[in-house]
Amino acid sequence: MDVLKDLLFGFGVSLQPMNLLYCFFGVLIGTLVGVLPGVGPATALSMLLPITFYVPPVSSIILLAGITYGAMYGGSTTSILVNIPGEAASVVTCLDGYQMARKGRAGPALGISAFGSFIAGTITIFFLIFLAPTLASFALKFGPPEFVTLMVLGLSIMVYLAKGSIVNALIMVCFGLILGTIGLDQMTGVPRFVYKSTTLMDGIGLIQVVVGLFGVSEVLLNVEHAFKQEIFETKVKGLLPNREDWKRSIGPIGRGSILGFFLGIIPGMSVVIPTFVSYAVEKKLSKYPEKFGTGMIEGVAGPESANNAASTGCLVPTLSLGIPTGASTALLLGALMIHGLRPGPLLIKEAPDVFWGLVASLYVGNVMLLVLNLPLIGLWVKILKIPYHFLFSLILLLCIIGTYTTSNNPYDLIIMVIFGLIGYLMKKLNYEAAPLVLALVLGPMMEKAFRRSLMLSDGRLDIFFTRPISASFLIVAMLILLSPLLLRKKRLSEDLRAGD
Repeated sequence: MDVLKDLLFGFGVSLQPMNLLYCFFGVLIGTLVGVLPGVGPATALSMLLPITFYVPPVSSIILLAGITYGAMYGGSTTSILVNIPGEAASVVTCLDGYQMARKGRAGPALGISAFGSFIAGTITIFFLIFLAPTLASFALKFGPPEFVTLMVLGLSIMVYLAKGSIVNALIMVCFGLILGTIGLDQMTGVPRFVYKSTTLMDGIGLIQVVVGLFGVSEVLLNVEHAFKQEIFETKVKGLLPNREDWKRSIGPIGRGSILGFFLGIIPGMSVVIPTFVSYAVEKKLSKYPEKFGTGMIEGVAGPESANNAASTGCLVPTLSLGIPTGASTALLLGALMIHGLRPGPLLIKEAPDVFWGLVASLYVGNVMLLVLNLPLIGLWVKILKIPYHFLFSLILLLCIIGTYTTSNNPYDLIIMVIFGLIGYLMKKLNYEAAPLVLALVLGPMMEKAFRRSLMLSDGRLDIFFTRPISASFLIVAMLILLSPLLLRKKRLSEDLRAGD
């Protein structure tokens, strides 16, 4: 009954006219971001993060969350009609969605994508309602050592699941932790690495870093390539799937929802991974696995449900433990911190309007997306024809305006440009930005908890190993980081035996 009462309170917050407006703008921008290839949700969030300085915490979080799950909806449109994933999580949708469009079934493909995302969003919101408060209650038992090791575990998972080299991801984490030490010492007030710069006294700002890494670098990278997409000319009709389509899709939607949510909870788990897992599961369970990739509606329903469910699941550790699961949730965490809120187990108690307002807005936003997506498909197709040099010029202008208006400090623009160049080089050399951002966000909190832990133990490090929860987190983190080496050693020994 308490949960129902809290949820009703959340709807009271989210249905306020101003919050409804921000929710609408969030899902609309998110859908547009998902539609446009080359512009991801992290880029949009980084550009709009400065807005959070000027609006109430609830409204800003509702807006930013709307962009995150709205992008999951929008990405399917380009995957189905253009065979170009507008968002990374929609890569799998290209396999069968585009083939359905070529067979004249673009309407049912788009329809089942929208309905599947709505159903997945609705189911996983209820998981979030019951799981996040329970996890937060458990986390209230944590002391500083447990929080330090929990953050270590989150960073370890992010490193393990990063694309490419684990060493590269570790380098990015270390770089992010170093950046987090710039500024005044939190406990002594001594300046560190500021080099007599008043701009650096407050540390490296999250907004300048993320706008540079995601916004500016994305522009620099994309202007190198001449985008030349061919929109498949077909009349989109019959958006409502027929009875046979529903019969074949309801199972994949349910399985995709559950898989996406519980995989999305894992810190560092990209929303791309649940879509591939869902596709593989549906192919394995299908009576006709050889037909996947030729226009099977199950190959659209499952992954599209999984990516929307994962975007809800990733909010569980972010809100209840203060551990973001990726770049987008790290930016949400940053928005909460900008308003002086403490993400983690105390958030539900200290700011119930923010937590329950956000939860209720997820349902409101899903309804808005369902109403928006189907009628506006024609508009999204026309937007896809906008020349990219206009689009990226606008993105760069928004990056400059957003960064400057946060503090009216021209030196922030220099920091933004520096990180734009760093982000560009990182992408060229296959270094991911997400571990860096996560480390930058967690670094100051981790340092503070670490020093408090040492104060509790009179400077002894054994406090992290003698407390059961803390020791468990460290063991899991160590196994995660060492597992690639162990697997490599096992393969080498097998190859040697095979050679003998």
